[in-house]
Amino acid sequence: MTAVTQLGYVGLGVSNMEEWEHFATDVLGLQSNGIDDDGNLSLRMDEYSHRFIIQPTGTDDVEFVGWQVTDEPALREMAEQLREAGIEVTDGTEDENKSRRVEGMIKFDDPEGTPTEIFWGPPISFERPFNSPRAVGFVTAEQGLGHVVFHVENLDRAVKFYRDVLGMKISDFIRNLAFFHCNPRHHSLALIEAKAPKKLNHFMLQTESMNEVGATYDMVLDNEIPLPRGLGRHTNDHMTSFYMKTPS
Repeated sequence: MTAVTQLGYVGLGVSNMEEWEHFATDVLGLQSNGIDDDGNLSLRMDEYSHRFIIQPTGTDDVEFVGWQVTDEPALREMAEQLREAGIEVTDGTEDENKSRRVEGMIKFDDPEGTPTEIFWGPPISFERPFNSPRAVGFVTAEQGLGHVVFHVENLDRAVKFYRDVLGMKISDFIRNLAFFHCNPRHHSLALIEAKAPKKLNHFMLQTESMNEVGATYDMVLDNEIPLPRGLGRHTNDHMTSFYMKTPS
């Protein structure tokens, strides 16, 4: 069975591009990779040309999520696994592959309706090393972007899909949450069964040191960004972190 290997990129639809660019670069320390002809902002956190694509759709929610596989045969096997599970799959067009800067991809909606892409040949820009405007380093490499947490209406159905079709492994359950891993990171995906107006609950970025967490925490306080939860340590992945509100 073919499985995804990492969370490659996330597309977010937002209502205020200017605020998001400030938040992403000046607060989070991501590097802007410019705005394309469609008005989409690409953001870097490592050698990939983008880990986030910010789109001016006004939805203030996830627009798509991209999962990586090892190579083209793995992509074809994944497409077959999806079709056998009754999922309608389409191949990315030449223009779509070029836009994502990948060698190839397939597209489909997960059982909860989240637009999902699986790709091979990641969008690496070795000729332009990552340069954080805040001198922040992020833990990515084989562990991918970080993690995303989605609201779902039917947890059992979603668990079966991500485990049995996309090949993720279950890390643990906490009440109505399921955590999945596909590499050494404790979880690249978590699902929470809850009725909510948005699909995306939160995303997580991991810095290289506690010093960078503290410096970002100070930056959040200085910018008067709301903090739903202050500094603390998670019980399952043992991350020391805090939660801040994005412009969305």
